[in-house]
Amino acid sequence: MLITFIVLIVIVFAIIGFVISLYNALVRARQTAEEAWSGIDVQLKRRADLIPNLVETVKGYAAHERGTLEEVVEKRNKAQSVASGDVAGRAEAEGELSQALGRLFALSEAYPDLKANQNFADLQASLEKTETEIQMARRYYNGATRDLNVRVESFPSNLIAGQFGFHKRDYFEIEDAADRAVPDVSF
Repeated sequence: MLITFIVLIVIVFAIIGFVISLYNALVRARQTAEEAWSGIDVQLKRRADLIPNLVETVKGYAAHERGTLEEVVEKRNKAQSVASGDVAGRAEAEGELSQALGRLFALSEAYPDLKANQNFADLQASLEKTETEIQMARRYYNGATRDLNVRVESFPSNLIAGQFGFHKRDYFEIEDAADRAVPDVSF
């Protein structure tokens, strides 16, 4: 009788230890995903801070391109206004901003003086570096999100996740099909 009681106690403690281990793994995965999102947020803020300087530089050279300049500012403001927890909304707004920036950079081809301007070149280089940082941060975030989502959906951790309010996160994805398209290369 005493041995049965001891075995039962050991089993209960093993189950409790297992539940605690699963819970801690879920917390760790959630915190990693939140840290990764913070990294994306920092890079997006850096890009948003560069845009007004870029727009002002272009204004002096391409005054009659007002529509493109206003669109960039509008898309920047829209991206800044999206709630930080709305991953899908932020991804969509940032995709629209990237498209508007692409049109802005295309203007430099039509204005050789603008293209030769050192301030414009520096701002463009800074934005390109920031875009690379955003891409790396997005990959890290999506990896952390994948790890969390796997834990939230996998048995037996899904039982713990459901009980303690852990949920799947959205990926930070490219919404524009043109950005996903494979470039056409011909020789």
